[in-house]
Amino acid sequence: MLLIIKSYLLSDNVRVLKSEVSKTAYQGVFIAIAAIIIATCATSVFVTGEISLTGVMNAQKYNPGLWILDSIPFVFGFWGQYSSSIIAYQAGAMIVDQTQELRNRTDDLEKQTNYVTTHDPVTDLPNRTLFYDRVERAIFTAGNKELLLSILLIEIENFKDVYDTLGRNSSDIILKQISARLQGVCTERDSIAKLDGNIFAILLTDHADIGEAEQLAQYIQKALEQPFLVERLHFSVHSNVGIVHFPEHGEDVDSLVQRAGVALDLAQTSHKGYAIYDSSLDKHSPKRLTLMSELRRAIERSELELFYQAKVSIATQKLYGAEALLRWNHPKHGLISPDEFIPMAERTRMITQLTPWVLKQAFRNAGDWHKQGIELKVSVNLSAKDLHDTELPDYITGIAAVTGIKPEWIMLEITEGSVMRDPEHALNIINQLHAKGYQFSIDDFGTGYSSLAYLKKMPLTELKIDKSFVCDIINSENDAVIVKATINLAHNLGLQVTAEGVETKEIMEKLSEYGCDIAQGYYLNKPLSVKDFDEWMRSSEY
Repeated sequence: MLLIIKSYLLSDNVRVLKSEVSKTAYQGVFIAIAAIIIATCATSVFVTGEISLTGVMNAQKYNPGLWILDSIPFVFGFWGQYSSSIIAYQAGAMIVDQTQELRNRTDDLEKQTNYVTTHDPVTDLPNRTLFYDRVERAIFTAGNKELLLSILLIEIENFKDVYDTLGRNSSDIILKQISARLQGVCTERDSIAKLDGNIFAILLTDHADIGEAEQLAQYIQKALEQPFLVERLHFSVHSNVGIVHFPEHGEDVDSLVQRAGVALDLAQTSHKGYAIYDSSLDKHSPKRLTLMSELRRAIERSELELFYQAKVSIATQKLYGAEALLRWNHPKHGLISPDEFIPMAERTRMITQLTPWVLKQAFRNAGDWHKQGIELKVSVNLSAKDLHDTELPDYITGIAAVTGIKPEWIMLEITEGSVMRDPEHALNIINQLHAKGYQFSIDDFGTGYSSLAYLKKMPLTELKIDKSFVCDIINSENDAVIVKATINLAHNLGLQVTAEGVETKEIMEKLSEYGCDIAQGYYLNKPLSVKDFDEWMRSSEY
């Protein structure tokens, strides 16, 4: 069909161009005939002295030059027609070829444009648009055949540090290397994509066992944990993997990808580096979104309250201090744990309003207890955002002046993750506060990735072992080994050790054998309001 159309266009163009060229040939013939007439008349005048029929006939009869001239119009006409045909055909062919070339270029540009809109320019992997389209088609196929499919989101957690260190060009090289490793890990039936600056995705199709997705996540962790070589430097990346399954966790692409993102958040605190979506841990429900809109008003309406949990010296069996724990006394939902609203408050910057309220209230309570002769060391938690607030040291100094407390009455608790997100800035804030006399405790030790080099640099007083390791030391030999090793490590660094999650007398006694300094947990008391905590202190044996 294409050849027929091309032949038709060529014939039509030749006809048009030939007619235009023929006009010029005809004009040339008329000029040649006129030249013959003029030359014949001129010859007649030259021979006979006048223009007459006899003179014209004699000129044509006896002058060989005119015979040659008489043949020129016929030669010119024939040659003009022949030349016009050749020129017209060549011109037509040229136009058709150029038109086809333009069409080919247009097709190439359209293909290139389509490719750019559906692929990542750095890694050449499918982008979010194409990945969503492939997931939708896979869902349609899996739904009809009752097949299982999974989505894995891979986040390069420290990519910002890599980018800030290497710059754009070298960071792009690492992204290409990450892309190559992911393609090496995956099978041909898997679809890999790059959804965002440091987020990759894999669509795992046609598998019958959900364990394949976990196995793939483990392969990904192993593939990415090897150092990357760029500009003769070796760089390591920290990756997290979030996993969702269709149809268990969602029946459309938006729900699946959104919940894979939730699983990715869970993976950040998992020692495995990957996590499967769990609806019970989803902090993005409509209720929580509503809570965020109400939290600002909750501060103004005094719906927030600090509860306190005792910290008891294991050696002396005396009360050492108390940790301030934020609670939200919601008029509709009752007491709400900080686990439900603090993480989202950090993401929405509401934490910048919560932290000042907590500090003021905790400092005020500490001052009241010391006025009563109760020498408690009050522990207050600081978030990751707090450790990047350059005004925090001065703000705390102002609160201390108003409440009349001394810095040694306060223990500021920080987590490994909050420090490791930006160690230099965090250490700067920590050192400023330490210079003012405030002590620091590293909270939830062992639950995240940490650097002993930075742990050694920080001016710490206390290390808190996370309750996930403490609560099962009676039955789990592995947990017991971890707790003992952590206690020895802390003591070698000159730190006192607090064990969270002390829920039984047996755990308390076991911690005493290990040489732990301080206990905290439900065995001593549940978090209590200030009024109830005062009553507990009056009646407690500690």
